[in-house]
This record gives sequence, C-alpha cells and structure tokens, in this order.
Amino acid sequence: MPKDEKSWFHLRTAAELFMCDEKALEDSLCRRVIVTRDETITKELDPEAAVSSRDALAKVVYSRLFDWLVDKINNSIGQDPNSKYLIGVLDIYGFESFKTNSFEQFCINLTNEKLQQHFNQHVFKMEQEEYTREEINWSYIEFIDNQDVLDLIEKKPGGIIALLDEACMFPRSTHDTFAQKLYQTFKNHKRFSKPKLARSDFTICHYAGDVTYQTELFLEKNKDYVIAEHQALLSASKCSFASSLFPVSNEETSKQSKFSSIGSRFKQQLQALLETLSATEPHYIRCVKPNNLLKPHIFENQNVLQQLRCGGVLEAIRISCAGYPTKRPFYEFVDRFGVLAPEALDGSTDEVAVCKKLLEKVGLEGYQIGKTKVFLRAGQMAVLDTKRTEILGKSASIIQRKIRSYMARKSFILFRRSTILIQSVCRGELARHDYETMRREASCLRIQRDLRMYIARKAYKEKRASALSVQTGMRGMAARNELRFRRQTKAAILIQSHCRKFLAHSKYVKLKKATITTQSAWRGRVARKELRSLKMAARETGALQAAKNKLEKQVEELTWRLQLEKRMRTDLEEAKTQENTKLRTAVQELQLQLKEAKDTLVKEREAAKLAAETIPVIQEVPVVDHELTQKLNAENTELKDLVNSLKTKIIETEKKYEETYKLSEERLKQAMEAESMIVKLKTTMHSLEERIADMESENKIQWQSLLTNKGVPAHSPDLASKVLENGNHANESITLNDLLLTPEKGFETPDNKPRRPPIDRQHEDVDALMECVVKDVGFSQGKPVAAFTIYKCLLHWKSFEAERTSVFDRLVQMIGSAIEDQDSNDHMAYWLSNTSTLLFLLQKSMKPAGTAGTASVRKPQPTSLFGRMTMGFRSSPSTVNFGAASAALETVKQVEAKYPALLFNQQLIAYVEKMYGIIRDNLKKELGSLLALCIQAPRTSKGSVLRSGRSFGKESHTNHWQGIIDCLNTLLTTLKENFVPPVLVQKIFTQTFQYVNVQLFNSLLLRRECCTFSNGEYVKSGLAELELWCCQAKDEYAGSAWDELKHIRQAVGFLVIHQKYRISYDEIINDLCPVLSVQQLYRICTLYWDDNYNTRSVSSEVISSMRVLMTEDSNNAVSNSFLLDDNSSIPFSIDELSNSIEVKDFLDVKPALDLLENPYFHFLHE
Repeated sequence: MPKDEKSWFHLRTAAELFMCDEKALEDSLCRRVIVTRDETITKELDPEAAVSSRDALAKVVYSRLFDWLVDKINNSIGQDPNSKYLIGVLDIYGFESFKTNSFEQFCINLTNEKLQQHFNQHVFKMEQEEYTREEINWSYIEFIDNQDVLDLIEKKPGGIIALLDEACMFPRSTHDTFAQKLYQTFKNHKRFSKPKLARSDFTICHYAGDVTYQTELFLEKNKDYVIAEHQALLSASKCSFASSLFPVSNEETSKQSKFSSIGSRFKQQLQALLETLSATEPHYIRCVKPNNLLKPHIFENQNVLQQLRCGGVLEAIRISCAGYPTKRPFYEFVDRFGVLAPEALDGSTDEVAVCKKLLEKVGLEGYQIGKTKVFLRAGQMAVLDTKRTEILGKSASIIQRKIRSYMARKSFILFRRSTILIQSVCRGELARHDYETMRREASCLRIQRDLRMYIARKAYKEKRASALSVQTGMRGMAARNELRFRRQTKAAILIQSHCRKFLAHSKYVKLKKATITTQSAWRGRVARKELRSLKMAARETGALQAAKNKLEKQVEELTWRLQLEKRMRTDLEEAKTQENTKLRTAVQELQLQLKEAKDTLVKEREAAKLAAETIPVIQEVPVVDHELTQKLNAENTELKDLVNSLKTKIIETEKKYEETYKLSEERLKQAMEAESMIVKLKTTMHSLEERIADMESENKIQWQSLLTNKGVPAHSPDLASKVLENGNHANESITLNDLLLTPEKGFETPDNKPRRPPIDRQHEDVDALMECVVKDVGFSQGKPVAAFTIYKCLLHWKSFEAERTSVFDRLVQMIGSAIEDQDSNDHMAYWLSNTSTLLFLLQKSMKPAGTAGTASVRKPQPTSLFGRMTMGFRSSPSTVNFGAASAALETVKQVEAKYPALLFNQQLIAYVEKMYGIIRDNLKKELGSLLALCIQAPRTSKGSVLRSGRSFGKESHTNHWQGIIDCLNTLLTTLKENFVPPVLVQKIFTQTFQYVNVQLFNSLLLRRECCTFSNGEYVKSGLAELELWCCQAKDEYAGSAWDELKHIRQAVGFLVIHQKYRISYDEIINDLCPVLSVQQLYRICTLYWDDNYNTRSVSSEVISSMRVLMTEDSNNAVSNSFLLDDNSSIPFSIDELSNSIEVKDFLDVKPALDLLENPYFHFLHE
C-alpha cells in the first residue's frame, strides 16, 4: 500500500485520469493473482516489484497511445488500401556509435545493415545480373557483402536476437549470463569480438565500422508483456477512450501475463519494410554530416570520406564508372531518339538495326547493344538529349509560328466584330443621352423663363407700389411748396413794384440831366466817329475772347469733375471690396463658432447619455439637469440669433451693394455725358478760335489801312497799349510792330517760298515724337530715353506754359494704348519706368503761377491747390556743388506750369499707380497657385524627410518654394533691366510678401491638417528660402519685405517647438509670438497636433488664460477676427518717388537717335 499521503494523492490523481476504481488501481500495482488448477492465490509484491509494475503500466499505456496516434495519422492522410501504386519516403540517419551503445543503437545498426544489403543487391548484384542477362561484353566487379553480419544478428536459432529472447524467458537471467552466452557462442566469428577490459560488453564489426555494445539494459529493454491486472483494469475504465485502447480478447481471458520480445517484433517489422522496398523501385539519397561540431562552413575531410565509404557511395561510383549506368529498351530508345535520323525509320522494322544506325549517325563510341536494351556510358544520354532538344526546338518554333498566326487572326476577327458591336451600342447610348440632355435643357430654360418672369413681375409690382407711394408724397409736398412760393412771390411783386417806381423816377431825373450833358458833348465827338467804330470792333473781339476763356474754364471744370468722379468710383469699389471681404471673413468665423458649438452640444449630449446609462435607474424618480438644459437652450438661442443677425447683415450688405452699384452706374453715365459735353465744348472752342483768328487778321488789315491813310506813327506805344487793354494776351498775339513792318512774315520764307502754318508744323512734330517714343527706344545711362526725349520736346515747345495744347492729350492716349497688354510684366515695367521718370522731370520743372520774377524778389507762398502740391516736389540743391547745380538747371528748367500741365501731372500719377498695381497683381496671381501648394507638406515626405528643417532644400518637394523664388527672381530681373526706380521695386516686393504672409497665415488658421509639427518644419524651410532671397536681393530692392512675414514666421516658430506644454502664456505673448493676437494664438493651440513625435500642445492653464482674455475682449469687434486682411492700396507717395531720383543723373542721358536725324528736332543736340 502507499507509504505516505503524497503517494495516496498521486494514486488518486491517476485513478481520476484513467476514470477507474482507486482500490482496483492499488491492487493491480501492489498485488498479483496466481491462478492454479485448484485455487486462486493473491500475492503481495515487494517495493521493487511494485515499482516495476508501475513502470510496466506506464510503458504499455504509452505504447498503446503511440499506436493509436500513428493509426490516426495514417487514416487522416487518406491512403487508399486498394491502390496498386505506392510512393513512400524512408528517412534514417545511419549508423550510431556512441560512448555507450545500448539496445536502441543495436536495433538502429541492424536496420542500417539491412538497408545496406538492399542497396548492394539493387545497385551491384542486380546491375551485374542484368549485364549477364543481356549478354554484353563486361568484366565482373567485386563488392563488399554484409550477409555474414546479418546472420550473426538475426539467424535462428543461434543469432544474437534469439539468444536475447532466450535469456529474457528465464527469470534468473542477468546481463552477465547473457554476455557469457554470447562469448561462448560467437568466440570464433570474424565479425564478433570481446573488448579486453570489459566484462559484459561485446563488439560487432559492421560494414561501417566496429561498434561496442553494453549489455546492462538489454534484457529489460527487450521485455514487452502486458500484465493481466492492468489489462482488466483499463478495459473496465469508464473512459471510452482508455477502454478502447485495451480491448478484451479471447486470448487474454486468462489471468497470466504473456511475454513478448521487442527484438523479435522489431525484426519482423524490418522484414516487412524490406519486402515493401523490394516491391518498389527505390531511389537513394545519402546525407553527409560535414563536421561533428554542428557549425557552418567547416568540412572535416576524413570524416566526410569515411561517411562516403561507409555508405557505399564510393563503391557505387566505382561500379557506375566501370559499367553502363544508362540503359533503355529498343522500342523506347527508337521512340525517343528517332527524330535524330528519320531516314533510318523508313521501311525498317528491325529495332536493333535502327538503334545502331541512330548511334552511328550521332557518332557515339563505347556503347553496347544487348538483347532487349541499349547500354550507354556516362554522359552519352545527355549528348543525345541535347541533340534531340535542338531538333524539337526548331520544330516547335515552326509549329508555334503557325499556331500563333492562326490565333492572332482569329483574335483580330473576333476583336473587330466586338469593337463594331460596342461602337454601335455606345453611339446609340450617346445619342439617347444627348437627346435626353437636350430635352432637359429645354425644360430647364422654360422653367427658368417662367420663374424669372414671375420674379420680375413681382419685383415690378413692389417697385410700382413703392413709386406710387413716394410720388404721392412728393407731389403733395411739391404742391404745398408751390403754394407757399406763389404767396411769397405775390408779396415780393408788390414790394418790387413800389421799389421800381421809386428807382424809375430817380433814374429818369438822372437820365434827363445826363442826356442834356451827352447831347452837348456829342457834337464835339463827331470828328472821331471812325476811331470809335474801330474801338467798337476791338471791343467785339474782346467779347469773343472772354467767351473763349469762359468756355475753357467750363472745359477745365468738367474735366476736373470727371477725374474726381473716376477717383470716387475707384475708392467706392475698393471700399466695397474690403467690406465684402470683412463680411465673408465674419461669416466664416461665425460658421466655425457654430460648428464648434454644435460639436460641443453633441459631446455633452453623448456624455449625458453615457452618464445616464452608467447610473443605476431608480424607478418613479426622474432626474433632469434643468440648469444644463437651460444653458444649452440659451446657447442654442444665442446661436440662432447670431445666425439671423448675420443673415440680416448679409441682406443689408447686398442692398447696399445694389444701391452702390446703381449710384456708380449713374455716376458713370454722368461721366460719359460730361465727356461728350467736353467734346462738344472743344469743338465750339476750336470754332471760336478760328473766328478770333479771322477777326484778328481783319483787324490787322484795317489798322494797317487806317494808319497808312491818316499817317499814324508805326511805333505808337499808346495805340499798342490800347490794343493790349482790349483783351489780347501778349504771349499769344502778334505785336503791332510785326503787323506793320512784316505783314507776310508768318506765311513766307526768306526765299519768298510759301510754307505751312505753325500749327500744322507743330502737329507734324508731335506725330513724329509719338511715332518714335511708342517704340522701345531703350535706355541711356540707366534712364529711359523715351521719357527724357518727351520732356525735352515739351520744354522746347513751351507746352508747360501754354494755356491750351493737345500734346498732353496725345501723350495720355499713347500711354493708355501702350499699357493695354496687362499680362506682360516686361512691357508694363518698361512703361512704368518711362512714366515715373517723366513724372519726376515734370515735378522738378513745375513752379506755381505768379512766381516768375527776379531772383532778388522773395517768392510768395502759393495759395492754389496745384501750387501747394508742386511745392512739395522740389528738392533743395544745397547738397550739390555749384557745377552740378548749374548743369542740372540747364537739364531741368523751372517753368510756370499752367492748367494743362497740372492736369497732365495728375494723369501721370494715376498711370504710375495703375501700372504699379497691375505688376503687383500679376505677381500675386502667379504666386497664388504656388502658395496653395506650399502651405502643406507632401504626404510622401512626412516619414523621413521632415526630420530636419534644412533637409527640404535637397529634396524634390521644394519645387513649389523654388517656383516662388523663380517668380520673384524673374520679376526682379525684369524691373532691373527696365531701370524701374528702386522705391517702386521695394514697395512691390513689400506688398507681395505681405500677401504671402496673409495667405499662408490664414490657411494655417483655417486648416487643421496644416497645424502640425512636420508641416511647421516644411513651411519654415520655405521661409528660409525667402529669407535667403531677400539677402541676395539686398535692401535696395527687397527693403522691409522680410519684416512683412512676421505673423507666419512667429506661428511656424511656435509649431516647431518640442515641449510646448512647458511654456507659459507670458512667454508666448512676450517672447515667442508678440505680434499674434489672443484669438490667433488660441486657434493655433487648439488646432495643433504632432504627426511625428506625438508631443502635446500647450498646457490647459494656458488655454484657460486665453479663453478668459477672449471673453473679456468679446465686445471688441476687431479682436474677434483672427484672420488677416490683404492691403491692396498704393503704399508710396510722389515725394518718395521724387526723393529716390536725382537731377544730376540725367546729365549724360542721350535723346532718341531717330529724332536726332530730324532737322526740326535740332534742339535735342543742345
């Protein structure tokens, strides 16, 4: 019985696993039942026998489990028991020879001896037997046979296995007695020997080498018997699986234990294996162990050679080299290699002769022809196969060519039919689709027409009702005003009648006295009647001149009003655009706030729902958070009110826009009418000028005839002064001396040849100037030649001092036509340079009217608008030396500018601003598409490239930033080549960089995918490229452009900080981002996420501080907008343009070469 509690526990555990009776298990392990003829005896076992019984039970259970597992595997493989064919794989390592070799090594080595004998029989014996059977010439080859070793081991009755079984049957046999029995039986056997220093070991000389076996455990390992108590115990188990492993048979009904030998069973299984191998066609694979260290790249030559020798590989190679390893039957050989000699098969039925002809044609030597087979030496089969493959390859190519041609033609025909069918179906479908589209378009047009008619009729009725109401009120008010006016008029007439009566009486008295005086003086003045008629003619001429001046003033006033209307319209459109931009920005912000509020409401509802689900339900006690509900309702009401107010603002803005548009249309109409009026007035003025010229010529002739008849002195100063007092200007009329002395001076040359009048000559000169400067005449000494030439001509013609001239209109029209092509920056830069230079020269030349006195008289301060404006454009010559000042005064002369020159000055300013805006807008348009690609880093570069901000310049995805740099360089080169003033270049790039700052910063605030760490590094690398460009362009052209990027620079710098949660709010607003507002910082902090390192944003305390400040500033409408606005105004003044150019720069400028050759422009040589 078990000795302690632990043994009892193990016994109970085993009984539970076997599902048998605990007492029965104890009896089967500790007792034996001996059945005799008369009685049954129960015997108690000693401890050693009980241990052996326990081990026997474990062994038999393991053996039955292993057999059951093998059967399951074989059944699962699905082998067909009725199959005639078998493909099997036998894997065995080889001979085993260890320091201690027991019964297992003995059985394994027996298996290797059997397999070696089978290999010898298959390779050596059968090969030579076939040579003999085929009667070919060959020499017998000796090989090693191991049949004597097999007889030593398994021969009956004197083999080692038989002696082992015999020793196991005797209870008192030990391994010593078994060893002595072996020594006595095989002492004279050449394959058996006894070690010298061992008592129970023995050595067998296998074909692979000598192996010494220890017999200590041979008897125990050879015994395999099932104890009857164990069989009965497990057969009666409640576990169906255990009972199925030990079925009850008739032979085992006795209670005796039946002996079974492991060696005998192993020999029988080995014999069955060899029978299976003999019934199949075996193929052998020899595995060689390169070294005993089990390491790679190490080969032990002796060990490998010994394995090859022991495995019979060397012997097999020797026999194969000496014999004929390749053999084929005649019919198979002829069938396979008949293609090598087709002529040998024609009309011949003898396979032997055909084989000989084939081999003779191929040219092989050393082969043998047997009775039924052809025997070839090693390598000859490969030669035949190679030649056969060549012939078959050529034949296959021909067959493939024909087949492919047939298949291609068949495929083409099928494809063509399918294509035609598909095309017909597609065309029908397209036609039906087009018809349906046309029907829908016609229906849509009809619906739109009816809808528009309804909307227009409704609007017309509303406007008509409003107009009737307004007209009723206005007519009533007009009637009342008319009544009041008539009453006042009646009273005034009564007063006027009495006043006029008094005045008429007084005038009559005075007139009576004057008449008497006049009649007395009239008789004395009869002699001067002719002189009085001439004076009356002169007065009529003066009246016409006054009418002319009045018309000129009206033209000037209308022109000024037209310019003013255009300016007001432009300012109104800019204000309207800015207001629309602000409203759109406000709408976007409100939509974002509404979206955030909705998201917050959804999250709070979900949180409330989850809280309601997690809280245990209490029946009949509903709990509602009224405060939260009221708060949410209040927020919803506020949001709805905000949306309604926004809609109202949008409607009001649209109404304002419509009103503004109508007003602008009316003003445009008025401006067009004013222009037509100006044309009419100019026509009238020209006709008046012609009349004045005719009257002046008639007056001149009459004066000449009068002075000739009465002998008046030719140089009478009194008469000349009287003529001047009648209204003729000295700078426009011909002097009296010229009229009397040289009356034909203006119409004849010194050679008495007629020439054209001066007006026609001036028109021709202006046409020549326009024809020359409209072309690209280039630059001289860094200054535009066209502007300098125009200035010199205007200065020579004294156009600045003229009261009227058409030269300025021609120049303005020429400049306007030249800049119609607004897409070419090169063309616009050329005319911007010429226009700004001409404007500078005009500013330097103008001085206010009334200051043309001597140098000693102090110039009075100008009081007119243009006088004050031109005073600011003059620069002091105190910083230059006397020579340069005198040369500059010769180049740029001070003149008294009249109204046409001042108007031309304003028009030049407008053209400079317009061309500046066009170049700036063209650059913004080019950069707009690139900026949309530069705000976000490419997705393919976020894995490895965005690790360093400087690595972007070396990668392919910097093409967008490089495109921006190329645009800037192209424009800068164009402006430099056309010598545009540096102050304009600075302003262009400053406003462009401001536009870049606005676009990048607004995109950063509106798109969450842009507020990432990697995107910050990407944009930072692009800004570094822009900074490098500013450094290369220098301050002369870049100016303060880099400072305009302060918003995006500070935002990107904040994004690439690693430990944002450690930064305080004061550090952010004072050190990192002092320019950004609280709304902008809050937007960046809430949108930020790190796609590289998963770092956190700023701490919750900083976010809370920002929210508090935003709440305090919520009443300020400006602070609520976090987006930036683009400034499209003109950022420079004429003073800055004038101060950037010096007069001395024009000393060496040469006029246009085409005009220098014209004799009428000889003054350009001066």
